[in-house]
Amino acid sequence: MRFSFRRLAALVRKEGAQILRDPSTFLIAFVLPMILLFLFGYAVSLDTSRTRIAVVLQDSSAPALRLAQAYQRSTYFDVTMARSVAAVRDGMVDGRLRAIIVIPQDFGDGVKRGRTPPVQIITDGSQPNTANFAAAYGEGVRAQWAAAEGLESGADAEPPVSVSARYWYNPELMSRYFLVPGSIANVMTMIGTLLTALVVAREWERGTMEAMMATPISMAEFIASKVIPYFFLAQASMALCAAIGVWIFGVPFRGSVFTLFAISSAFLMPALGLGLFISAATKNQFVASQIALLSAFLPTFLLSGFIYEIGSMPWPIQALTYIVPARYLIPALESVFLAGDQWGLILPNIGIMLGFGALFFLLSFRVTRRSLD
Repeated sequence: MRFSFRRLAALVRKEGAQILRDPSTFLIAFVLPMILLFLFGYAVSLDTSRTRIAVVLQDSSAPALRLAQAYQRSTYFDVTMARSVAAVRDGMVDGRLRAIIVIPQDFGDGVKRGRTPPVQIITDGSQPNTANFAAAYGEGVRAQWAAAEGLESGADAEPPVSVSARYWYNPELMSRYFLVPGSIANVMTMIGTLLTALVVAREWERGTMEAMMATPISMAEFIASKVIPYFFLAQASMALCAAIGVWIFGVPFRGSVFTLFAISSAFLMPALGLGLFISAATKNQFVASQIALLSAFLPTFLLSGFIYEIGSMPWPIQALTYIVPARYLIPALESVFLAGDQWGLILPNIGIMLGFGALFFLLSFRVTRRSLD
């Protein structure tokens, strides 16, 4: 049967009218993505700032007071001053404090002799990430103070090597700068796979599939008519999320709009193909939605590098991430937002995503039959 663009246009209009009549589609396509974006932009943050600590000042010398003031001036700490560890121990136990920094009694005497006595840093190990942060930044404040006082390298000696740390693309290490682009991947997965997973199953449940089989449409026309409206719907939602990320959350956008749409188009191929395959194989909306969540949304959230670094995962899980299409989307999105059009990184990821898309669409053609069996 010859492919007819006229029949395809009629089918696309029919699918578009069905989308317009279903308010839940717009809820999932536009309202829910904005909720997710605002959650990741405001509520979810991997930045540890204003950590509540106590500085126990056991020495009243001028150097000890200056070090205590350095901790108080730090933007990373919310400092409570005390004279003994016993006075703040309960705050550590009940979670009001995350660390205790003890400036010992002989601190001033040590400074007079030209050395920096160590300070004691006690952290709450029930939250390892916060504990590591408090210990590292606590030591960092002490080291900066000691360098300003001329104590780290001795009175006369110049350090043989000077290290100046600089972070490219995200100098302030703001987690929002990669959480917002990563949330766009979750939005496109939700629209591309979850909504598409319902379209063929809905036709079977409503009994309209039999009527469509009686028409002279081909399977290519049928599948294309199910994909095209959701492709543009997902692109519109992605554009809305990108605009919110740049204009409201202040995420830099250093690439081009063309590259952004090219990356999202490549990812929508496996997302739409997987959703269509699930829908055609299950023929049940509830089952299709559950499978879509388990096979697409959760892997995108957990195994794509969005929240958890892939390099820190056990090697069997790392191997599993290679079959998650979002693994190749998120680095490309982060690149176009933070670094620009880095085609050396973007093109291989686009190629892999298109390969996944071809596989899923082939499977969709295999399971979509002009038969009631």
